[in-house]
Amino acid sequence: MSETIGGPTDTLDDAAVRDFVRRSVESAGLDGRSVCVIVPDATRSGPLPLLLDAIGDALDGKATRITVLVALGTHAAMTPDHLERHLGVRKNIEVRNHEWWDPARLTSVGAIGAERVAELSEGRLTEPIDVVVNRAVVEHDVCLVVGPVFPHEVVGFSGGNKYFVPGVAGQEIIDFSHWLGALITSSEIIGTRGITPVRALIDDAAGLIPTRRLALCLVVESGTKRLHAASFGTPEQAWAACADVSAEVHVRYLPRPMRRVLSLVGEKYDDMWTGAKGFYKVEPVVADGGEVIIYAPHITEIASTHPAIQEIGYHCRDYFVKQWDRFSRYHWGDLAHSTHLRGAGTWDPVEGEKDRVTVTLATGISEADVRAVNLNYLDPASIDLAAYETDPDTLVVPDAGEVLFRLRHHD
Repeated sequence: MSETIGGPTDTLDDAAVRDFVRRSVESAGLDGRSVCVIVPDATRSGPLPLLLDAIGDALDGKATRITVLVALGTHAAMTPDHLERHLGVRKNIEVRNHEWWDPARLTSVGAIGAERVAELSEGRLTEPIDVVVNRAVVEHDVCLVVGPVFPHEVVGFSGGNKYFVPGVAGQEIIDFSHWLGALITSSEIIGTRGITPVRALIDDAAGLIPTRRLALCLVVESGTKRLHAASFGTPEQAWAACADVSAEVHVRYLPRPMRRVLSLVGEKYDDMWTGAKGFYKVEPVVADGGEVIIYAPHITEIASTHPAIQEIGYHCRDYFVKQWDRFSRYHWGDLAHSTHLRGAGTWDPVEGEKDRVTVTLATGISEADVRAVNLNYLDPASIDLAAYETDPDTLVVPDAGEVLFRLRHHD
């Protein structure tokens, strides 16, 4: 069983969090064990220095070694200076980026067969997949996931075993899981409670890891580093407890669709690969034919680690599925991300592509580059924030990317 402190209406003070983490880790029986602590990169909020300090105290003189592994997925590596600011870890703890691009850093822990994949994906995918993860996962006695839970466009709610796959996995299974989510569509799966098809796939994959798995899951107050709740236990149990809280604090309900949403995307997202959260967290509340404007003058590139996005552009799911002979050679993760920033739509050979909403970038990316990837352009200098804030047909979302917006349906 997991143990949980806090709840949707709580804000935990540092002393309570530190005491909970220390007690939880000390009671986990980790004496004489090597521990790999898996944490998020800077695209996720949370008081990581506080948490890692408490974990270090609890394991000091007990664990044989401690390694902190940053779960990049396929995000860009963090620099040493950035890691120090992000983690604040001690000198006796080794810190590594998940080097997903280096096969020497990866190892297979088994495979999920075609029949099981078909069952887990509800028939959407029907081929086997090799489960490849960072070697550090199997080279330690225990893996301790430390990370937040938020509504998520691929899996429903993030956190838990997602820190293994896709967090510290190889690109093939990362692409596989993202494409499964894209086939369901972001607007359908985001914020879905319980075990979604992608969560089921991830849990099966994590179950192949021979190392003992534990998790300290968190519910972070959006826009801050304060915690509403924390849960310690198996990744499955701790995640479930925090997903219940996240569903209450990270979802905002509106009474009617909005004609326009202006998403103000913060600097923790440094390209459109990550900054796209400013779109899909608001897509469900945009009226048919409406517009989402992503305001992020600091973003100057589409995706540093995924240049193929600039070649394929941004399109709805059916644009790819119904022209699979054209696009099957691309990484499925690139196709998935493309759909995430384009949203719902249709495609057929006669009518072409018809997207439900307009996506406009007001960023540091040039107009030519924005239009080349099938999105609308707006000069960020032309944005009059005060005017948008007083427009009854516009929703302005500060610090966009963590909170999910949905319509409240009346019976």
